[in-house]
Amino acid sequence: MRPNHCLAFALVIAVAPLSALGAGDVAAGRAAFAKCASCHAVGPSARAGFGPQLTNVIGRKAGSTTDFKYSPAMASSGFIWTEDKLRAFLKAPSDVVPGNKMRFWGIGSDKQIDDILAYLRTFQQ
Repeated sequence: MRPNHCLAFALVIAVAPLSALGAGDVAAGRAAFAKCASCHAVGPSARAGFGPQLTNVIGRKAGSTTDFKYSPAMASSGFIWTEDKLRAFLKAPSDVVPGNKMRFWGIGSDKQIDDILAYLRTFQQ
């Protein structure tokens, strides 16, 4: 590589989100999502259940779907679900939104979180 190509590559790596680099395995994410599927649906016909549907969740304002009654904490959180925010929430939901009503301890495996995010990305339009 010529020096200017190395610099350009380094800049892409420095500013590109992890998801843009292909992190996560979709098939493994589909399997890992099974622990989420008892409360959340994803896909073209997804509707809220015990939790909100997660189709197009990346880039969506937290607490904003109309077919789910959110906790006051989630409804007033005011943030947008980025992959980094979802990653933190999947790891420790109560740390990200104290007082939310999701009864889930979190996922300790960064690989499993990356896989779930890869799976969720397949439902972005």
